[in-house]
Amino acid sequence: MKIVDDIRRPVEKPDRLGLQDGLILITLCSAQAMVGLDFSIVTVALPEIGRDLDFATTSDLQWVMTACVLPTASLLLLFGRVADMVGRRRLFVAGLAVLTVCCLLAGLATAPWTLIAARAGQGVGAAMVGPTALALLTSSFPEGPRRTRALGVSGALLSLGFVLGTIGGGLITSGLNWRWTMLILFAIGAVSLVGAVTLPPTAEDRGASRLDVPGAVLITMGLLALVYGFSTGGANGWTSARTVTALGVGAVLIAVFLPVERRRRVPLIEPSLLKRRTVAWAGLTGFVTFGMCGGTTMLLSLYMQDVLAYSPLAAGFGFVAEGAAAIVAGVLAPRLIRKVGAVNALIAGLVVQGTGTAAMVPLPLGGGLGLLLLTSGCLGFGHVIAVVSFIDTMTSGLRGDEQGVAGGLAQTAQFLGTTVGVAALAAVISTRTRGPARSDVLDALHDGMAVGALITFMGALVALVMLRGTARTDRQALPGGRRRST
Repeated sequence: MKIVDDIRRPVEKPDRLGLQDGLILITLCSAQAMVGLDFSIVTVALPEIGRDLDFATTSDLQWVMTACVLPTASLLLLFGRVADMVGRRRLFVAGLAVLTVCCLLAGLATAPWTLIAARAGQGVGAAMVGPTALALLTSSFPEGPRRTRALGVSGALLSLGFVLGTIGGGLITSGLNWRWTMLILFAIGAVSLVGAVTLPPTAEDRGASRLDVPGAVLITMGLLALVYGFSTGGANGWTSARTVTALGVGAVLIAVFLPVERRRRVPLIEPSLLKRRTVAWAGLTGFVTFGMCGGTTMLLSLYMQDVLAYSPLAAGFGFVAEGAAAIVAGVLAPRLIRKVGAVNALIAGLVVQGTGTAAMVPLPLGGGLGLLLLTSGCLGFGHVIAVVSFIDTMTSGLRGDEQGVAGGLAQTAQFLGTTVGVAALAAVISTRTRGPARSDVLDALHDGMAVGALITFMGALVALVMLRGTARTDRQALPGGRRRST
């Protein structure tokens, strides 16, 4: 079977998504949701995994998560460029196959090292799927209402996948066995793979055929060191030699990467791409919204389990409001973007997310379920509005052969932002916790929530100052006289 790339249409179609659009969207979104599930569903199952496979220490058990995060976050940009070179659909199918097979291997693991190796393979597959799925989505739907509608569906399903993962992980481990978490992912991957290979063939739009090896090595190793440092800093100590060395090496490699790219004839990332405000500053806001949503969600989980004494399963159900609000936001985001523009919608989403986080500061020592559901719903609603808007802003106005790298940049903002955000807010509560009492833990959580809200509001301010100009100068007309910002 001939595998080709972008799914493009030469003429603008009505806002409504057709049958073929639905097939494309279901396939791409199910693969992206699978990546999200792969992270959230395992978190709940970690204690049972440790007991079943006899992990020696808690730090060893944490590698079940770290082994997947490291290759995912560090390889996204590389595979984004490779997708533009060899064909996005080809790499998407290959990545989905790797991810699916490794889910099966993880479910059949009989020792810690076999599970960690399978999880690392899942991370590589996720790094192949992430940027290619996003690039296929943005290139499948031309700029305008149909693309924003597709992004809205994608954003809602990603957030819903996280919530279903936390609930499903608890249900599965309570009633069955942790291995079913991996086997269910294998089944989802198999169905998605069938959809991927049966997508209609389309014309390719490839970029440079030569890979920038020095740039690829520098950025991959730099991101790997940074993510390792942030992922293990809490366990190793933020001032330990291992953590400081990892973060320092990562920062140096990324700093060297930028001037190297300016001198390359065929760079991994075109410097002109990073100079676009809609790419650089929208990417930063994506980093903020993912980082603070991920970090705040971690704080809410600690609040429900350590302060309210919820079971892991009950804590999973505590995120139902966040998931429901995410679905509503995914439906409303395209309409909001068409009405006020992507940049204004991005600002509004960050403000709503920050407001929901700030409203968590009064969460009480007992009860308060109504406030918990209301504030987490506000968090989820604003987050999805911000996610759809930042991706719409970041990918608009780009050439077809730039969509893969843009997808890699957007996905890197997601994974790196989440890693840094969780680590940063965890460090806040670690330093602010004065004792083991529930009231001491609650005070520290309140401090973390206040910091998360402040950073989110700062992200909204960045979007207001650095991106509002694009709303005036880069506005594009849409059918029917509508206009939107990019």
